[in-house]
Amino acid sequence: MSDFTPHSVSPYLVCANAKQAIAFYQQAFGAEQLLAITTADGGILHATLKINGSSMMLTEQNPECEMPSHVSLGDAPVTIHLVVTDVDAVMHTAQQAGATVIMEPKEMFWGDRFGCLKDPFGHTWSLATPVRDMSEAEIQQAANSMMSSDAGDENKA
Repeated sequence: MSDFTPHSVSPYLVCANAKQAIAFYQQAFGAEQLLAITTADGGILHATLKINGSSMMLTEQNPECEMPSHVSLGDAPVTIHLVVTDVDAVMHTAQQAGATVIMEPKEMFWGDRFGCLKDPFGHTWSLATPVRDMSEAEIQQAANSMMSSDAGDENKA
């Protein structure tokens, strides 16, 4: 499997069509397939991908083994966060590959240009490009300011 070592924490996605998911992640995020072990019927038993130097694993859904996909569950409260060099370009590429944009990229109070999308397999991704370094205190102050501003907007309604 080359000299690549997965990080200590890596997402392991269950997909309704793992082969199509691998192709999507390659097209949308430039994923490199490091390993793919197939089942007798040609499905994906296990695959390891590398995206921006980090590992991600995936498998075919298998309800009999209590491994349903996001799609069969309806949704999941997990978002995969991906830091990229150009969030606008990656969001565009992912959308062209079949992703649905949930939130267009915009400058955020914590210093990133940030956007969200849902891939064709039901997984939500947040994408970010750092645009300015901020201390924890600066981020907290910006968050407080934003929340005060939002509360004022609610009182006007």
